[in-house]
Amino acid sequence: MIDKIKGDNNKPPDLRKRRDDKDVMKRVKGLVDKLTGARKKPEKKPEKRSMPRPRLRVGKKEEKPRLKLPKRPPERKPGLTPPPKKPPSRGIRPKIPEEDQRTLVGAMVFGIIIIIIVASGYYFLVYQPYQETLQAAKGQKLAEVDAYFKGPLATDPQKQAILAEIDSGQTPEEVLAVDVIGPATKSWRRYHTQEINTKKDRFNRVMIVYNTTENGNQSASKRVIMRASDAQKIVNEADATVLANMMVQTPDTVAVPIMISRLQAAGGLIGVGSMVDVYLNVNQTGNNTTTSQETTPRISGATVLAILRAKDSGSVDASILRSQNISVNTMSSGMSMERKSATDVEQLLRAAAAGGLSEEDIRAILQNYGIRLSDYERAANLGELDATYLVILEVPRDDVPFLIQNMNNIILTVPTQNAPEWMIRELHRIYG
Repeated sequence: MIDKIKGDNNKPPDLRKRRDDKDVMKRVKGLVDKLTGARKKPEKKPEKRSMPRPRLRVGKKEEKPRLKLPKRPPERKPGLTPPPKKPPSRGIRPKIPEEDQRTLVGAMVFGIIIIIIVASGYYFLVYQPYQETLQAAKGQKLAEVDAYFKGPLATDPQKQAILAEIDSGQTPEEVLAVDVIGPATKSWRRYHTQEINTKKDRFNRVMIVYNTTENGNQSASKRVIMRASDAQKIVNEADATVLANMMVQTPDTVAVPIMISRLQAAGGLIGVGSMVDVYLNVNQTGNNTTTSQETTPRISGATVLAILRAKDSGSVDASILRSQNISVNTMSSGMSMERKSATDVEQLLRAAAAGGLSEEDIRAILQNYGIRLSDYERAANLGELDATYLVILEVPRDDVPFLIQNMNNIILTVPTQNAPEWMIRELHRIYG
């Protein structure tokens, strides 16, 4: 042992412990495990199993006392100590250089800026215009619903269903495809049919009230009195654009007498029962031009209850003379015939009313005298143009003030749809 310590004179003693290559590999592996965060339990060396020694039977000998040396703790080899246990969620990461950290932070900031720019561009260039188009389409449809479902149909179940369908639309095309006029037309037809059946008067008539736009933005209310069957025909043929702007009411009419000229009285060619429209003759004269402001009748469907012609037209003084003379040589013959008629129709009416004349004869002679006189004048193309007429019109009560205040500026017209018999005959003759 001393020789080993002393060694050769030529070589100094090597006191370093020799380690196997396996110990070096384990050390390198342990360093790698530290850097990568891997855990590995230290390998346990298999314990050597002590084999029992055979017992020798020998005689008892005196045992010599032995000195017990203190046990040394097992020496730990450097590099083979297992790494300390750390939380499972964290591992050992290599330290990143400061320059690389700056580069990484800059790349992250640049990426965030790019994401913000792309998101902003998408929002302002794509998403926001698309949402504005969608909201405009919904606003258009909602305005259409409010225009057609109003008044008595403001709480109609069809309106609520259409509003829900519009609100659930995801694209402008889907919203604009929602049908509003169809359901509104069905609801209005059902409503107006009930109104016609409940509001017709004892003469089987109804009054249609509708709104028209005149002179730009001014809205005027118009009234038309017609038979219930005609009103039902209008309801069955019109759609919601018309039905939503009209109402059915019970006729509230009065008979108004007006004194007008023959020109104002449709040429004097109207009779009892004729349907006439009343226009207002408002002319503006300036720079030698005349323009009319009225394009629609103020009163439609007024009924003529009576028409009276001035009594000057009842004075008749007429004579017809026929003569014939024949002369042959000195022989001659002559013949003459003369008819005279001098009558005052007003006096005849007074005599019939006083009972001085036969009422039946007077009625046969003077039946529709004024109308027949106007008819003869029309056929002869010759008439009394200065005649004055007293016409009694049946009009809605609300139109009476207008008719009285504008008596000198109104004109009665006859619609060809409600033309009298003579007008129908003339139209057939002209158009076949």
